Amino acid sequence: MVTEAKTKEGMKIPIGPIHPALEEPLHFTFTVDGERVIGVDFRLGYNHRGIEKLMESKDFNQCNYLAEHICGICSYTHSCCYVQNAEKIGNVEVPPRAQYIRTVIAEMERIHSHLLWAGIAGEEIGHKSLFMYAWKARELIMDSLEEVTGNRVNHGINRVGGVRYPIESGHVGHLVGRLTELYKRIDYLEKVFLKDPIIERRVAGVGVLTKDEARKLCAVGPTARASGVDIDVRRDDPYFAYGELDFDVILWDGGDVLGRTAVRILELKESVKIIEQALRQMPAGPYKNDDWKIPKGEAVSRTEAPRGEDFHYMRTGGSNKPTRYKIRTPTIANIPPTQAMFKEEQIADIPIIIASIDPCIGCMDRVSFIDERGTSRYVSFKELRMMKK
Repeated sequence: MVTEAKTKEGMKIPIGPIHPALEEPLHFTFTVDGERVIGVDFRLGYNHRGIEKLMESKDFNQCNYLAEHICGICSYTHSCCYVQNAEKIGNVEVPPRAQYIRTVIAEMERIHSHLLWAGIAGEEIGHKSLFMYAWKARELIMDSLEEVTGNRVNHGINRVGGVRYPIESGHVGHLVGRLTELYKRIDYLEKVFLKDPIIERRVAGVGVLTKDEARKLCAVGPTARASGVDIDVRRDDPYFAYGELDFDVILWDGGDVLGRTAVRILELKESVKIIEQALRQMPAGPYKNDDWKIPKGEAVSRTEAPRGEDFHYMRTGGSNKPTRYKIRTPTIANIPPTQAMFKEEQIADIPIIIASIDPCIGCMDRVSFIDERGTSRYVSFKELRMMKK
């Protein structure tokens, strides 16, 4: 619902938490001067599901599947963070073959996520046929995920110490064939998104986030790389088999919606390259290690999710359950930078700017504190302890 309220500074326009421009519940309050956005505030907390607390009531095997339900689009990357934490605390040796399999699935998930985003971006700018084409291309990788893991979304292939089952030789042939066809479709999407004059005029120069702003506001993933910030966990802190594979980190200098589009489209090609390398270099041998026990300890792990750095913290007390689990997803890091993107933009550009960070509210929300005036705010740990008392 959109309503208007005049103030001395301008017109206040609240958008959300339920609104056609938002796929999930999130509330923005825009201050506008005519059609120009001069300020923005946001409120979170409409989709808090209590997953962190729920982790404390599940055993280590159950927590793995719960981690996959943090997000419905990038479910696998959360499972990866979880098993890495458990493996660090338990000093579990993961077979090399399992690390390569994990790398393949992670990049397949990145492809499906970026193509899903490309379709939504097409819809947001009114290009319905582009939405259909991107999602048709996405079906190639979804079919492969279903064939390899048995599931299209929550794959359930990860486990502490490795993976539940290997990528069979029959799967490899089908996957390579689909990747070849997918690469052709990515080429077409690249031409449409990056060279079509209509799309360029629609998104070039819109929602600009400068390099300094991206660093100051701690943007991550394609949002940061589109502003020229050279960060990628896969290269900077290699996990799985990434340290043994050759790939490029895609950067862009514009910092606008076109740049965030370009980074994701070009990353699709890098993901195809990574998967093909991993399949060629995948070692033989076991794909799981059943000899593990999680002692008392704590660990952090991170992965490069499709939207950026995914960060998990786990503490254990020697029982068969975590005593504390903390998750920081990439969307929560990319929400503050949107405040810089919106300034001086047109009201009509609000939907595509929001979509350009590829937000996932379901995996982002933890808990929000609302003061007596009804505004959301950040609370320090010291202040939180005082509230508890």
